[in-house]
Amino acid sequence: MKITSTFLTLATMAMLWGCGSKTTETTDTTEFADSSNEASADNAGTDSSAVAEDDAEFAVEAANGGMAEVALSKIAEEKATDPKVKEFAAQMITDHSKANDELKTLAASKNITLPSAPNEEKQKAAADLGGKSGSDFDEAYISQMKKDHEKTVKLFEDAQKEVKDAELKAFIDKTLPVIKAHAEHAKSLDKTK
Repeated sequence: MKITSTFLTLATMAMLWGCGSKTTETTDTTEFADSSNEASADNAGTDSSAVAEDDAEFAVEAANGGMAEVALSKIAEEKATDPKVKEFAAQMITDHSKANDELKTLAASKNITLPSAPNEEKQKAAADLGGKSGSDFDEAYISQMKKDHEKTVKLFEDAQKEVKDAELKAFIDKTLPVIKAHAEHAKSLDKTK
């Protein structure tokens, strides 16, 4: 028993050390979340209490987008020059943080693994945005918000039709009007830029 325990400890340490090395490190926690959820779905087999794999994929994608909105908006709170853009950023942080927390709680109750950080694409967008300043920053942030919210509205509208879990559907129905309002607000700000 001691040999098996020692082997498992060493194997775990090697795996964790390998995950931390710069050559194998991935910042895309959405891939990890998707893989974990696929494995859970495969292991669940015919268990009717398991959440559908498509439902888990929606949750991962929604969490990824929500975290990215908060991250981008925190940058905007600091760097935006237009008071209306700063106000919009503050609203994004409030609304998306609330939705992210609700989704996190719901996912935990459904044994859905969510990403711990935005994916690489979203992180690159944040880095690119962070490199801008002044009115260029304001324009780029609003443009990004407009584009992201259009994608998120489509994600949620598609999920309204496809998600099977009743509680996840209720989250979608509650959150979609807020996201649509954000999309309209971003469009109106984009017209002024």
